[in-house]
Amino acid sequence: MPATTSAVIGVSNFLAYRLARALGRSDVLRAARFVSVQPRYNLLFRQIERELLPLATEEGLAVIPYNPLAGGLLTGKHRYDAAPSDGRFTGAVGKAGAMYQERYWHQREFETIERLKAIAAPTGESLTRISLAWVLANPLVTSAIIGASRAEQLTDTLAASEFVLDDDTKKQLDEASVEYRWGDAAR
Repeated sequence: MPATTSAVIGVSNFLAYRLARALGRSDVLRAARFVSVQPRYNLLFRQIERELLPLATEEGLAVIPYNPLAGGLLTGKHRYDAAPSDGRFTGAVGKAGAMYQERYWHQREFETIERLKAIAAPTGESLTRISLAWVLANPLVTSAIIGASRAEQLTDTLAASEFVLDDDTKKQLDEASVEYRWGDAAR
């Protein structure tokens, strides 16, 4: 007998095992079921590929990632040796600046960004557009949540939805960021 409720619910920042438990319980109880998951996902954070994306595939969940530009780091505008002057990496966004710096502001990430810039250069596209196109190229991604703070930032981000990565560029991006499949989240 199908659930009698018409509620549509989603979840953000759930680990795969917690989402699997919630889905199992909703099935047993014939309660409203999650239909979407909103994880962090970008070239510098690919941990969800290991467990969450396979679960979403099996369960038919929409995947709507946030943070596809790693708080703006994947725009290529920041330098490791220079303190951030604006954006999510400063104290201008409350306590988020410290969180973003802890999450991404490391020499390893900046070295990866240099490799990503080198991959983007022959395409003639910006690192912003390439990074967003990479997220959207994953067939399991339904849509991505972008966080523009100024209208002019939308030019590159919205154009990424129309840009299709060729297979070779996608493969190079995958290889340049494969180490981030292991993630940085505490278990």
